[in-house]
Amino acid sequence: MFTGIITGVGRIAAVHDLGSSSSHGKRLHIAAPPAYLDDVGLGDSIALNGACMTVTTLDLPRQEFTIDISAESLDKTAGLTDPGAQVNLEKALRAQDRLGGHIVSGHVDGIGKVSRFAPVGESWELRVLVPAGLARFLAYKGSITINGVSLTVNSVQDLADGCEVSINLIPHTVENTSLGQLREGSPVNLEIDTVARYVERMLQAGAIAVPPQKDTQP
Repeated sequence: MFTGIITGVGRIAAVHDLGSSSSHGKRLHIAAPPAYLDDVGLGDSIALNGACMTVTTLDLPRQEFTIDISAESLDKTAGLTDPGAQVNLEKALRAQDRLGGHIVSGHVDGIGKVSRFAPVGESWELRVLVPAGLARFLAYKGSITINGVSLTVNSVQDLADGCEVSINLIPHTVENTSLGQLREGSPVNLEIDTVARYVERMLQAGAIAVPPQKDTQP
């Protein structure tokens, strides 16, 4: 479990195939910021661009770790196979930590595409095209996770094939995450709000219903 508050920006140092066919995954070597791995152990969870991964090896002198990512996860995520690319890092939430963002599972629900990324005043406007399967989960002032970053939706415009969400990024977010590297057309990992997911499921099952009004007339 995560919060969407990025605690470091790493770099994909190397990518190695785990097999010779498309059904095999890859092993990623991630270079972390100085001292970032000092409290990390083998088997710990770290989210990479919003995708929850398991630490399989640690090289503390070099501040590097590896993760193994399956072909299925590679197919459902973006930005995890390019050597040299920056990735947002977040360690798993501990019971005593502050919930500074919102509840994030680290399970990518879909891939969006940046339609605009431009400065507006002192901040930046980020617009993302969201696929149709996820559009119904997004609402004005609701939460969304983009490449692992907990963000607030400023507007939603419904489209024939999904929707476009607009998000305001303050300078701190641009400077301390990999979102500053985005460009128009960049693919991004999306995770919808957990609460919205369960509400949708209950509505489908008919679990939420408006109770009948009692007759209060004498």
